[in-house]
Amino acid sequence: MELVQIPEKSHGNFYEGDCYVLLFVSLMNHCGFGSLSYDIHYWIGSQSSQDEQGAAAVYTIQLDEFLGSTPVQHREVQNHESDAFRGYFKLGVIYKKGGVASGMRHTETNTYDVKRLLHVKGKKRVIGKEVEMSWKSFNLGDVFLVDIGKMIIQWNGPKSNKQERLKGMLLAKDIRDRERGGRAEIRVIEGDAEGNSPQSMSILNDLLGERSCALTDSSPDETADQEHKAKLTLYHVSDANGQMKVTEVAIRPLVQDLLNHDDCYFMDQGGTKIFVWKGKRASKAEKQAALTRAVEFIKAKNYPITTNVEMVNDGAESAVFKQLFQRWTVKDQTQGLGSTHTRGKPDVAAQARMVDDGTGQVEVWRIENLEPVPVDPKCHGYFYGGDCYLILYTYLVNTKQCYLLYIWQGNHSSQDERAASAFQAVALDEKYGGEPVQVRITMGKEPKHFMAMFKGKMVIFEVRPPIRLFQVHGSNPSNTKAIEVPALATSLNSNDVFILKSQSGIYLWYGKGSSGDERAMAKEVSSVIGPNEPQEIVAEGQESTEFWELLGGKAPYANGKRLQQMVLDHQPRLFECSNKTGRFIVTEVTQFTQEDLSEDDVMLLDTWDQEYFQPFPPQTLVNKSASELPEGVDPTQKEVGLCVRVLLLLLLFVISWSNIPPLPPIVRKHYFNCLSKYLFSIFFTYSCFIECPHILPYN
Repeated sequence: MELVQIPEKSHGNFYEGDCYVLLFVSLMNHCGFGSLSYDIHYWIGSQSSQDEQGAAAVYTIQLDEFLGSTPVQHREVQNHESDAFRGYFKLGVIYKKGGVASGMRHTETNTYDVKRLLHVKGKKRVIGKEVEMSWKSFNLGDVFLVDIGKMIIQWNGPKSNKQERLKGMLLAKDIRDRERGGRAEIRVIEGDAEGNSPQSMSILNDLLGERSCALTDSSPDETADQEHKAKLTLYHVSDANGQMKVTEVAIRPLVQDLLNHDDCYFMDQGGTKIFVWKGKRASKAEKQAALTRAVEFIKAKNYPITTNVEMVNDGAESAVFKQLFQRWTVKDQTQGLGSTHTRGKPDVAAQARMVDDGTGQVEVWRIENLEPVPVDPKCHGYFYGGDCYLILYTYLVNTKQCYLLYIWQGNHSSQDERAASAFQAVALDEKYGGEPVQVRITMGKEPKHFMAMFKGKMVIFEVRPPIRLFQVHGSNPSNTKAIEVPALATSLNSNDVFILKSQSGIYLWYGKGSSGDERAMAKEVSSVIGPNEPQEIVAEGQESTEFWELLGGKAPYANGKRLQQMVLDHQPRLFECSNKTGRFIVTEVTQFTQEDLSEDDVMLLDTWDQEYFQPFPPQTLVNKSASELPEGVDPTQKEVGLCVRVLLLLLLFVISWSNIPPLPPIVRKHYFNCLSKYLFSIFFTYSCFIECPHILPYN
């Protein structure tokens, strides 16, 4: 059995009697250089032979070794593929009957000798399965494509939704363009208005015969059992005695230290998926046998043979694997003394995108006695760590006024001030008809656009001691800010520029690793911190005795090489929030594009340093009709409760896992009075005051 490359025009078409090996290569920006990341999927058709399945596994192992044992391996079974696998084929996956010997010749372009019925399922990851050409294969809730070569007829079930119908049409067009050279005619029949398409219905009846029985409802789209996914067990795998021995090591929560580089491990996600981790110092025999052992493990646990298997190599773990651990530390990660902030230039548009260059209108309010007080425009850009602020930014898009409402919360502000900032944001939002997009900012985590509004002269103050030290971050007016740090020598860092303000004047301290642009911006900021005060430039290593005395004496500080030249490899991730299974779940959308955004869904885009939340009216969040709710439950209450659950789950992405004080009285007072239109602002309040559990699917 040989490995034969599939032409690109046939990608997404799989014969049930065959097995396939798929290699996905992505370019990762690392340390300023491009490095390649690999994923190998081997797909098992439902009618394939044991020999074909074994050959696919062997070729997968050989390909893994050829690529230096860095790829992540995935075992995929027909009808039970992972989201990552289906995500590669945006227009859908088509299952075809037969195999190479019986059917491959029919994939040639412009061949019209075709007669098949495709059952289309799924809204985002579409599957088109070839089924029996009969009315018995139809149902009321799905979309079907009748492909007869020169014509493709799309039949939309009366209970199918618009997303399924759209995906069905895209799949029909893809078949027309790739397999028929664009010459096939596409027709559409609405299942609840068949009388409007008499000619097309006549063709269907000639092919399928007269419909003799009523159509049934569709079976629900397959959804993973989230309760099982929440169960996580780590097993140690050894063949020291010539037989596989599997020993349970721990259950959730798991820590990285449980993994030994000399061994292999299985991670059982409640039978829904098996992860195989291969230690870098494990024997070659153990690594090569890992996949076979995983299949044996599935049989021993009486799991379905369709269970997904993902194999990861030590040092090349996937993001999905790492997030199952309570904490995962990457190589060269620094903490404490010597750590610096990240100045990497993200290569993803969503990470760097700004609505404009920050030249719009800026209005600032400071929260005083729980009420907003306007800030003098001369003081715009000055922030105090003990206060909270509201910043309304107005800009034009095609002559239309648009708004951004920033809620800035200092690290030392009180609970009541933070709560008040959220509720005052609600009032301001209402004043502008709900138009502003709200953005919550914690001190020191300001996004690029926020800094651009203050033209490189943003300063964050602590309390007011006689000696003050500021660390300057940024190299141009759109990304520069100065943050006050303790006036101690240990606060210095060779990679940055610092401003030391004393009663006698200002010192500009240039670290050896700082750039010319950073030094120039520090001069601009110093004119804001101490206008008209004398300035003295101090190069690292040439400090005077007086300089060290102002900082309480010379002491060790971070003076290693620039640690943050590396562009951290954090790819953006998209998540869909849904309650379609009756429980609120969050599902990652892999290989996403703009087409994956839907007005029927609530989406969360994680770009590492910022989170983008796409909310919709509460009624779009609830996928059940009012008739399905328990007796006595008001649908509005159901919607409000669901929105709160959405927002509570979002907390897991934006705050640290620590014990946070309980809700203050001001939040408890207003909580039950808030309407659904205000829920996003409530999220800001909760992110400060709710005690967060360890990350788990919401129950």
